Amino acid sequence: MTREPPRPPTVYAIADAGVLGCELLPAAAREMAESGIRWIQIRAKRLADDAFHLLVERCCRELEGLGVDLWIDDRVDLASWSEVAGVHVGQEDLPPSAVRRVVGSAVWIGRSTHDRRQAVEAAADPAVDVVAVGPIFPTTGKEGPNPVVGLRHLAEVRRLTDKPLVAIGGIDAANLRSVIESGADSVAVLGAVCRPPFAESAARLIAAAKGGP
Repeated sequence: MTREPPRPPTVYAIADAGVLGCELLPAAAREMAESGIRWIQIRAKRLADDAFHLLVERCCRELEGLGVDLWIDDRVDLASWSEVAGVHVGQEDLPPSAVRRVVGSAVWIGRSTHDRRQAVEAAADPAVDVVAVGPIFPTTGKEGPNPVVGLRHLAEVRRLTDKPLVAIGGIDAANLRSVIESGADSVAVLGAVCRPPFAESAARLIAAAKGGP
């Protein structure tokens, strides 16, 4: 089975276990989905294997029938046998070609990039389906973040590739439109969506993506 090419929604939510906690995360993801979020990534940098596995299973059950494509951050092994749409890997994770051998052709692969060289490599890599660019703005959502790349860099990467571009880093309802107008197909948000009430936070981002207040 070969998956259709990804068509990312404008808003891509990162549900972070470090921010939300494992107990709350599945219900929070459901609220996001019910407000219209269609891509949700589960991120749990410090979670043990068995706990992460259970968290993914709970999220799959919560999101069943809601039309959401679920992504896993980093954990290629879990993505290979869970019912998820995609796996996102960073520059220090397995290279996309190796990820593809593990997950097969039915799972999308996203790749983080933080400079021009990395973006060029991801754009040329046939194993990469989605190129992530960032951090666009200063962010507190990641320990030891890479240097800010800004909107100008995002626009440059847009000229380098026709692959879907996901911008990440410090994006919220106030600056979201500027990111889309600079060439991103989608914006990945963490802090702006992992803030209760989750349904309202998600709805605010979706409205901003459409040009609303």
